[in-house]
Amino acid sequence: MNKLSFIVPCYRSEDIIAKVVNEIIQTVALRKEYSYELILINDCSPDNVYSVIKDLANKNENIKGISLSKNFGQHSALLTGMNYVTGDIVICLDDDGQTPANEMFSLIDKINEGYDLVFAEYSNKKHSRFRNIGSRINDYMAQQLVGKPKKLTLTSYFATKRFVVEEIKKYKNPYPYIPGLLLRTTNNIANVPVLHRERELGTSGYTFKKLLSLWLNGFSAFSVKPLRFASILGAVLASLGFLFGIYTIINKLVNPTAVLGYASLITAIVVIGGMLMLMLGMIGEYIGRIYISINSSPQFVIRETVNIEEVSHG
Repeated sequence: MNKLSFIVPCYRSEDIIAKVVNEIIQTVALRKEYSYELILINDCSPDNVYSVIKDLANKNENIKGISLSKNFGQHSALLTGMNYVTGDIVICLDDDGQTPANEMFSLIDKINEGYDLVFAEYSNKKHSRFRNIGSRINDYMAQQLVGKPKKLTLTSYFATKRFVVEEIKKYKNPYPYIPGLLLRTTNNIANVPVLHRERELGTSGYTFKKLLSLWLNGFSAFSVKPLRFASILGAVLASLGFLFGIYTIINKLVNPTAVLGYASLITAIVVIGGMLMLMLGMIGEYIGRIYISINSSPQFVIRETVNIEEVSHG
């Protein structure tokens, strides 16, 4: 019998997570050839979602609960769950009910066709406008910085084979970026269309600050292209400055009465100075993350578990 492992990060989902869990269990029951386990990770949610998780786990030994000591973010929570999966196929989905658990076999059947990794693709996303804009920016950055194929759509609802998860678990640094880890493991990837639901309760936990942090994780942990761009931009600005200097000298020799433009000089200084500060900040971001990694900052810290025998730390 094949085993399915579900990973669901939980944050502010006290009133909806039981419904999501029940939908997963009822859908798995439609295929008798599959057993399952369900790993629910409380990402230090301010509500009582972990009490709900414990109650669900006490009633069903296939449900495992993990509570993190602080809010590490969705990607760290996913990585936490990946450290405890035992199934042949791993399915990751959201806790808000917008990712349709009853369509899981669309992804699983695609995996069984021979693909290593399958993402759900939504024809009409029901996220807020802000979240949709953030998703498009994230998609573009993944394409430019971590080598995402242009026609591939990345979402938080995906299924993958166990060996992909085993490879991802080898990543020991802080600031995990799951799409980057997935894309560097395999290129045997597909999309399958699924419906995207309206949010029943609450609002998205992704603020602008969290989205910005996610983007920084993506390009600073898995790509050096921003640093290469800084080098190219620096060379271009230096060349333009050199050419402008030659032009100024020639213009002064040809027309000795020409008045030098102080306004343009100040503009050039401000623009170049601003670019230098931006690039220094970018380099500082890389150096800071290297420093934190050297100091063995944890990917996650587990406070409590239920239905899990051993507790380890990332």
